[in-house]
Amino acid sequence: METSTAIFLSILFPILATLGNGILRDQPNPRDGFTFVCAVLTFISVLVILSNVGSGTTAPISLFEVFPGVDIAFNVEPLGLLFAIVASGLWILTHIYGVGYMRGNDEKHHARFFACFGVAISSAMGISFSSNMFTLFLFYEILTISTYPLVAHKGTPEAIKGARTYLTILLGTSIALQLTAIVWTFTLAGTLNFKLGGILQGNVTGYMVPLLLGLYAFGIGKAALMPFHRWLPAAMVAPTPVSALLHAVAVVKAGVFTMLKVGVYIFGIEFLAETGASEWLMWLAAYTILAASVIALTKDNLKARLAYSTVSQLSYVTLGMALATQMGAIGGGMQIAMHAMGKITLFMCAGSIYVACHKTEISQMTGLGRIMPITFISFLIGALSIIGLPPLGGSWSKWLLMIASVDTGHQIMILVLMISSLLNVAYLLPLVARGFFLGSGREKPIAEAPLLCWLPPAITAFGCLVLFFFAGEIEGFLFPITAAN
Repeated sequence: METSTAIFLSILFPILATLGNGILRDQPNPRDGFTFVCAVLTFISVLVILSNVGSGTTAPISLFEVFPGVDIAFNVEPLGLLFAIVASGLWILTHIYGVGYMRGNDEKHHARFFACFGVAISSAMGISFSSNMFTLFLFYEILTISTYPLVAHKGTPEAIKGARTYLTILLGTSIALQLTAIVWTFTLAGTLNFKLGGILQGNVTGYMVPLLLGLYAFGIGKAALMPFHRWLPAAMVAPTPVSALLHAVAVVKAGVFTMLKVGVYIFGIEFLAETGASEWLMWLAAYTILAASVIALTKDNLKARLAYSTVSQLSYVTLGMALATQMGAIGGGMQIAMHAMGKITLFMCAGSIYVACHKTEISQMTGLGRIMPITFISFLIGALSIIGLPPLGGSWSKWLLMIASVDTGHQIMILVLMISSLLNVAYLLPLVARGFFLGSGREKPIAEAPLLCWLPPAITAFGCLVLFFFAGEIEGFLFPITAAN
């Protein structure tokens, strides 16, 4: 199969899933089975691209010209292909989990729910393979709009309020700030095409460089930098499969992916290092890492705690870009994959606990580990990966970010990362300790959530271990994105 065909199929199959959910809305098993097939075919399409291209970069494939110099166009490069592999692969497990959760929790409007899911995944594929900033922005906005009904799914006043906060912040930042930055970039460089080494060097100087970077950094609201992070905790009113989509599969990963693309392909790592334009962003990322972790400590609601954990962990990617070194960019790219695998495990475990016991507060979960051992062991493995302990994948991205901190002479960032890991221990492991070691100690029968709820997080927990041993391959795969810097 030609690469161009595989790109379009990866975007088309999720749309077919959306249409299938509409046509088969009153036939649950055929509907969910058809969506599963579309998810598998999407992943296969991405694997075909990987087989054809590897870590190379292809020429842009233009669909049509929007106006002179700006096309809707796609291409393949390592960072986008990594994001596509993560999003399409995890969609399969998220769909399986979503079916188990929605049925086990007796949720309504399944067809609408999975239809919106399909549009979101299609948007993520479009973002992955965009060859210019305009195309990426278009799919970025579609992703925001398609996930709004998912956040508001329950239809309660709390859900509607959370969804409005979600939509207002993400649309407001992207239109007011990111779009302004895109127009300014086109005015300066005469192009929006992604290019190794960036397109702005020689076209912008002085104070305008950090100013333009600031418009991008705050305009990419999905990266959840403080103070534009409130949409993420607000969206936790959604069903847990949506939380998994937001935190691991598409939305926040689209944000930090876009941040890295801007740093590597619009500004260029070397240009950022020469001008020092990203130093302020490095300090903001460090503040977000620590502040969000401290806030997570104060949350008794498990999903709220995990939401602030995500705000913190996302800023690792921004920190990697802002350090403006080869290792920083690669470490940030690796964090996209490592965090996705760990965090989706944690959220699916949280949903399994809710389906089985209808408990949402950590203080209510005493002794549950002895009743739901698979779920709690999976949570432990995902948590240890997020903390950054070997032999789990999350350890490698943190290690590369520490190397980047040494390379740039910002050793204080090593301290930030170490404190962050200690805070991760403080807000993640008490749940496991409470689940296994507190309580009366009475023997109770094992009562896991339904198979489709506990099996996917068990698989992704194993994935955290597998990623540790394949980190070298991922690092080598991403190496070409810094070749021109």
